[in-house]
Amino acid sequence: MSARAAASREAGTACIAGPRFEIARGDPEYPAALEALSKPPETLYLIGDTQALQEGLAVVGARNATPYGRSAARLLAGCAARMGICVISGGARGCDSYAHEAAIEAGGRTVAFLGGGCDVVYPSCNKGLFNRIVESGGAVVSEHPWSFPPKPYTFRARNRLIASLARATLVVEAGVPSGTFSTADEALAANKDVLAVPGSIFSPTSRGSNALIAQGAGPVVDEAEFEELLTRLFPEKAYPNGRAAQLTMLFSREEGGCAAPSIGGSSSALKACDDAGGLVISALRADPMRLEQLVEEFATGESGPFAAVGDLMACVGRLEALGVIERFPDGRFGCVRAT
Repeated sequence: MSARAAASREAGTACIAGPRFEIARGDPEYPAALEALSKPPETLYLIGDTQALQEGLAVVGARNATPYGRSAARLLAGCAARMGICVISGGARGCDSYAHEAAIEAGGRTVAFLGGGCDVVYPSCNKGLFNRIVESGGAVVSEHPWSFPPKPYTFRARNRLIASLARATLVVEAGVPSGTFSTADEALAANKDVLAVPGSIFSPTSRGSNALIAQGAGPVVDEAEFEELLTRLFPEKAYPNGRAAQLTMLFSREEGGCAAPSIGGSSSALKACDDAGGLVISALRADPMRLEQLVEEFATGESGPFAAVGDLMACVGRLEALGVIERFPDGRFGCVRAT
């Protein structure tokens, strides 16, 4: 069974142009992530590309966003889109709109879940945005039939879809209470990661974000830190072609997991790299270093993780061959960044 193409509207009557689909539970295109909901939608009504319904990052925030909130939404959504991560939001005014726009401008995909049917564009001022979402390879989606009018209760229900399809939810700005805060609640209920942008203690639109951080949400303090968070959340985007698996294996020992499998060969140098490769990666993530700095950092012999300088050099060489670290033009080694 596959998604059924919906009948085209008469020319000139459709508010959002593009291919239309009705995706029922059981269809291959129906997102597996939504099946985890206590009440999954029986049918999704979609305009755009069904392939856009993939796990991504939810970026949500206040409708009456401040300049700070709008800038943060644009910056962070664009960062995610450039990494190939689908940006998911609710198509509302304010932070949602800026997140969708940033994803489009970055050449990425974005999905907007609406509170009503896709033929009842709300807010009406975002008609152009919704068309750009579809034109850029994204999708506008609803669990309600095409002409279903949006109602107050449908937006809270819509938020559960945003949080469920997303692997993590980023709250840019949120008052208390607010619809944005409810999306974070839905993400927490689904055992998903919640991130938040800290704001001024004097700003009402940041009280929800600050409260989430106080309750344990991951704070997003700058773009570089955010990229590192996304690398951990979406390793398949940051380290394609299997490199993420190697990175995870090396980190597993450092973080208390099982010993990492051998990278290759059976010499003592390779065994040392298996045992301490995660330590090298962790050090280079914090601060790129030259080889002589690595030697100083990881004292060799009985007091260090490597028996000899040669073992450390072999480990660095193998991590570089795996594509986990790279040598910069200035001679320092550092972790490979997402492109």
